[in-house]
Amino acid sequence: MKGNKTIGIMVSLAMATGLLAACSNKPSSEGDNKQGTKVEEVANLNKMGLPIVNQPISLTFFTGKSPTNGSNFEETLIWKEYAKMTNMNIKFDLIPFDALVEKRNLVLAGGDYPDVFYTAKLTPADLTRYGSQGVFVKLNDLIDKYAPNFKQLMDKYPNLKKGLTMPDGNIYSLPSFYDPSFLSLLIGSPMWINNEWLDKLKMSEPKTTEEFYQYLKAVKNTDLNGNGKSDEIPYSGVGTDSLLDQLKGAWGLGTRGLGHKYVDIDPATNQLRFIKTDLKYKELLQYVNKLYADGLVDKEIFTIKSSALYAKGQQNTLGTTIVPNPATVMGQKNFIGLGALKGPGGEHLYANIKVPMVHVGAFAITNKNKYPEASIRWMDHFYSDEGAKFYFMGQKDVTYKETPDGNMEYVSDITKNPQGLTQDQASAKYFTWLGGGYPGFVKEKYFKGSESLPAAIAASKKAEPDAVKEIWNNFNFTEAEIEVMSSVGKDITDYITESEAKFINGTMPFSEWDKYTATVKKMGQDEYMKIYKAAYDRYNTK
Repeated sequence: MKGNKTIGIMVSLAMATGLLAACSNKPSSEGDNKQGTKVEEVANLNKMGLPIVNQPISLTFFTGKSPTNGSNFEETLIWKEYAKMTNMNIKFDLIPFDALVEKRNLVLAGGDYPDVFYTAKLTPADLTRYGSQGVFVKLNDLIDKYAPNFKQLMDKYPNLKKGLTMPDGNIYSLPSFYDPSFLSLLIGSPMWINNEWLDKLKMSEPKTTEEFYQYLKAVKNTDLNGNGKSDEIPYSGVGTDSLLDQLKGAWGLGTRGLGHKYVDIDPATNQLRFIKTDLKYKELLQYVNKLYADGLVDKEIFTIKSSALYAKGQQNTLGTTIVPNPATVMGQKNFIGLGALKGPGGEHLYANIKVPMVHVGAFAITNKNKYPEASIRWMDHFYSDEGAKFYFMGQKDVTYKETPDGNMEYVSDITKNPQGLTQDQASAKYFTWLGGGYPGFVKEKYFKGSESLPAAIAASKKAEPDAVKEIWNNFNFTEAEIEVMSSVGKDITDYITESEAKFINGTMPFSEWDKYTATVKKMGQDEYMKIYKAAYDRYNTK
């Protein structure tokens, strides 16, 4: 808002009553603070403690919804209780995740947007563009004054602030942030191998890419599920991206984690490296092509959906797969997670680690919001231990019980629902974290998803010695750079994605590798890397 003044905040308590009466019924730029909050609204705010406001207020949130969530957030236990605790009534306008991008773009472009975008997966490009236009409120000062929990996290994890700060120096959003020490959650979906079949084959757990290849061959040639059919599938997953992500560390690629799939740091030169045209990447693709050509990869790998993959797993046909956890999505408890495989050159990096700041734009306040101070206080609670515990676990003796050793477990109504509901289905009337995307702080102590189960924790412990040591958060590009990355950059990435599939399935022979790399260069690889270098330099100076 242009011409805003801060005089309302500076007025003494002795004068407050008269001033509030004078401006209570009409908007006045002289009675607004820098974020557009009227004097009476600031007076209604408690800077610390609960309730957040003395008199109830109402806000509307544009909210992404996963298929596992319920259809009425206001009626879930946590939001009903939090409304009582805060005096803030939130209307969650739910948008299914599969329609989220289209709907989000429409409301932003059309100007019919709400008070807050929540679980809306705003991109850095969205934040840069609409932040510079004033649609999203600058949070720098609000964080300093009203978000002590999040400010403490930024102080503890400097990369968090780097990833949130847009090129203009402003922060426009709060993220979904995973505890960097919660490695199994950062891994998310390990490479799972059928331990029962390993025993039947009298094979040890693979430690190298060659041993992994030999295991897959043995699965293909043996009736391990004992049904008299040759229906064993050595490896299956949804697409080949996850397989490449799991294997690339065996060729020393992906040295800064999964947040940057095209660029990392070359340990030999300590310089930025374009991964997808590197000779080591060619070797990785040749290895996966060999798996495909030998029939060790599911023939439906390029088209299969998650539901179909899970069905195959339930039929006990998989030797290896990449999913969050076979026990939870396939009902198979006979799988163990693999650590880093050693490649032909002796490298054994575990590169399949996500950025702790998973969603940069998980929470953003718009310029239509009359209560930005209260809104950021509302969100800041969930970056505290107390708030995280409440968000994920709910209320003691209602949704969870404490065990004698001090741990927390969901009540049997959730874990062993008498109506036969799955744990996710039973949880949906209490919680809204199912399906991800939410803003907040995720810690192992309170998070009870599949990544916290013993098998997932065991897999992360195997990966830990070889895990990437420095994880880059996202780099944020200027509007001019975004234009290039969304045109030249998109053309490059689309071409690479298409070419990768052809190299793997054999329709593009590796004799055309030089032609492929020359095409990428001609399409603008140098310009792409120049922009990446500028963003990298900004990232390192924040």
